[in-house]
Amino acid sequence: MSNLLSGLMPLAFIVKLEELLPVLITTVVFVGIGLLVFAVAFFIVVKVAPFSVKKEIEEDQNTSLAIIIGAIIIGVAIIIASAING
Repeated sequence: MSNLLSGLMPLAFIVKLEELLPVLITTVVFVGIGLLVFAVAFFIVVKVAPFSVKKEIEEDQNTSLAIIIGAIIIGVAIIIASAING
């Protein structure tokens, strides 16, 4: 029975705080950069659009515009993730 359990992955890891702190700081920096890029991308979409994005989505229930803006946000997220990974 012990041989069967020895091949399993552990359910938790113990990490020292000294090892976790640099990773936590890096994560917070990348989250800040990502949020800033998302805000800039959304600001550009709102300014380039020849109509009120808020009115089109909220009042007129323009689902296609919401899908397009969502696709832009997902695209920016993929670009940021690949830049962080790579």
